[in-house]
Amino acid sequence: MTTEEEREFDDLLLLLKETRGFDFTGYKRNTLIRRIARRLEALKLHDYGEYRDLLELEPEEFTRLFDSLLINVTSFFRDAAAWQRLRELVIPALLDQKPAGQPIRIWSAGCATGEEAYTIAMVLAEELGMDGFRDRVKIYGTDLDEKALHVARTGVYNDRALADVPIDLREAYFERVENGYTFRRDLRRQLIFGRNDLTHDAPISRVDLLLARNTLMYFNTEMQLNIIRRFHFALSDPGFLFLGKAEMLLNHSDKFEPVDLRMRLFRKIRPANHGNRAPWSVTGAATDLASRLPTLASVALASGPVAQLVVDVSGNLALANSKAEALFNLNPRDVGRPFQDLEVSYRPVELRSVIEQARHDLRPVELQDVVWHRVGSPEPSVFDVSVVPLLASGNLVGMGIHFYDVTRYRKLRDELEQANRQLEQAYEELQSLNEELETTNEELQSTNEELETTNEELQSTNEELETMNEELQSTNDELQHINDALTARTIELDEVNRFVSSVVRSLGDAVVVLDDDLRVVVWSPGAEELWGVRSDEAVGEPLAGLDIGLPLDLLLPRLRAALANGTNPLVEVEGLVLDAVNRRGRPAPLTVQLSHLRTEDDTVHGLIMVMNVVNSDG
Repeated sequence: MTTEEEREFDDLLLLLKETRGFDFTGYKRNTLIRRIARRLEALKLHDYGEYRDLLELEPEEFTRLFDSLLINVTSFFRDAAAWQRLRELVIPALLDQKPAGQPIRIWSAGCATGEEAYTIAMVLAEELGMDGFRDRVKIYGTDLDEKALHVARTGVYNDRALADVPIDLREAYFERVENGYTFRRDLRRQLIFGRNDLTHDAPISRVDLLLARNTLMYFNTEMQLNIIRRFHFALSDPGFLFLGKAEMLLNHSDKFEPVDLRMRLFRKIRPANHGNRAPWSVTGAATDLASRLPTLASVALASGPVAQLVVDVSGNLALANSKAEALFNLNPRDVGRPFQDLEVSYRPVELRSVIEQARHDLRPVELQDVVWHRVGSPEPSVFDVSVVPLLASGNLVGMGIHFYDVTRYRKLRDELEQANRQLEQAYEELQSLNEELETTNEELQSTNEELETTNEELQSTNEELETMNEELQSTNDELQHINDALTARTIELDEVNRFVSSVVRSLGDAVVVLDDDLRVVVWSPGAEELWGVRSDEAVGEPLAGLDIGLPLDLLLPRLRAALANGTNPLVEVEGLVLDAVNRRGRPAPLTVQLSHLRTEDDTVHGLIMVMNVVNSDG
């Protein structure tokens, strides 16, 4: 690809990001080029610039492009051996670590049309029983493709999609509907499907099992690293990760350890303990302090160094300390307003869904490294956000929201990383001075690096091949749908042909359809029998040019007159019996009846000629 082509390709990706919110810069470039090339070939376009102009003129092409880029290849129990190992190793370990009655949270990232989300639902329902599944399990399926998510939410699949589901599971978990099979409604409530961009959106938190099968392979190395960090944050401790057969975690041994490497099952490694923030506490002589507690609490909240908000159970802003008022431009009149109407509810981070999650689970939810580009500030601010349910006598009375400004610590961490890089550079310079003494060591290290590079190249090639395989599978599914449609149309056409043939046979002894040039369009079996001329010999030929025993010198002027008389729907050769000769050379007196052949707008474009033998001895 030339520099000009690369620039046009980058402009196309920028258009997708700015107009539709899809950022594909983290996807593998070769895959994007190959998929977009398919659209260019289908539209007979020559370069990305022409395609960009087409997208601006025809917005519906965006839908077809996204269908091509977001390859939705999935199935029930895909790679059955891997699912069997999941049932043998992961599910028992997951259930052992959960006390009886505690909720179990599953995330299917890149769920496409939902087959794998429903697969893990069946696996857990088999282990827990129907009642246990309904009481404890919540499965979240996310994807970028809204069309695929609609299929997942509907939960209706045809016989071909259910081919890999064992008969006993199909009978237990699916119900017959008009256009296929639907997942049981009473269990379906435990599955929630929604849109989530793994490259930008916040991950679902406190997940016990995360399925991301053949999802990472579409992203480049840098984006894979970011997504794996998000997965590590999303998982509980311990939590399990289930990848596709084309994906590995070679460079993430500090975050995940293999449960079964061949089947791509991994366990989260417990992170280093950085300690927890201790909540405030009030101590001292209870008698003296009791009268002063309201004042002390009010002053402490107002002057606290951490921005704090309190939302009551009705969803209204109840309290905001001075730090929060200054940070989010709040004033006393905002107290009592619905929290969702305030800018702070969605900037610097979407809080409404987080509050709802903490309210539902009655557990604190923490968001880390929330970056806020404030207007007028030259540098972004970074916050850790904590949403805490406020309980009184066991009842929920509100939600506390704390914004910890960690900008300085983030900057110190970046400076530390920079210092480490400089230290590494100084160390490399020192190493270069000792080359002669460490020749053997460097040769071994070089060999090791070459092996690692080769391994990474093989891994990348494997991911590319798996991507192409899924593309081919997607194309094959499209062709199968087209073939099914063509088969249905062929059956309809055969039925129409049989109906037309039946009508023609029923009209008279011999039926001939002529166009407006008096050429034969239809030559019925009765005409073949009467005149001895086959249909393939007559169709397309002028009636006047056929060697048959019909007195054409008498008939042709009447045919032309009938064509010219477009207002008369039925013209009969005025009671005249034509003296014709049949295929055996015997006399065959005929009556001839003519009807106009009309289009939908009532324009005459031919004649239907029905011939009946009055009296024939042969």
